[in-house]
Amino acid sequence: MSKHIIINVGRQLGSGGRIIGDRLAKDFGIKFYDKELLDLAAKESGFDKRFFERNDEHKGFLKILFSPFAPIFGNSSNPYANQLSDESLFKFQSDAIRKAAEQHSCVFVGRCADYILRDFPNKVDIFITADMPDRVKRVSELLHINEKEAEKKCVEGDENRAKYYNYYSAKTWGRAESYDLCINSSVLGLDATTEFIEDFITKKLGL
Repeated sequence: MSKHIIINVGRQLGSGGRIIGDRLAKDFGIKFYDKELLDLAAKESGFDKRFFERNDEHKGFLKILFSPFAPIFGNSSNPYANQLSDESLFKFQSDAIRKAAEQHSCVFVGRCADYILRDFPNKVDIFITADMPDRVKRVSELLHINEKEAEKKCVEGDENRAKYYNYYSAKTWGRAESYDLCINSSVLGLDATTEFIEDFITKKLGL
């Protein structure tokens, strides 16, 4: 890929958004970041990765400040040791996202990357939904849980992602005006949805 591009993928839990994002990265020959962002943020900040895992795409990290993990940040040599909060973790993750975006063409999944990188050129923001039965089936198979539990996971996951996104961005999670393209992966299936998105990206960015 000679042109430096950024693809941001927002998604409902169980929509297949991560799968589609990974395929986009492979097909365009660019970097893929989902959970990998937590490793980058941990490396950039010097904090244990478990902090970012606990806080991943949901608000409410302060409630674990006095958990058994607390000694991990009790290092006075770290300038942020006494300032660890939802906001500081978001800043570390945002810095890691910007650094990766500056260095490579990337696909970012979630974590407000579309808002964090809002001023980057050659960027496409996508949101992927799916019908609840398809989401439940996918989550149930992935986590080996029954359908009732899977549906609860989907609802709670969407709520957490929406709260996180709406808090840190000036946009609304899942609303059409927040993205360049919103698409329901249940309509065409994952393969055809990926192809559709690739065609959209190619045309929008002039690839």
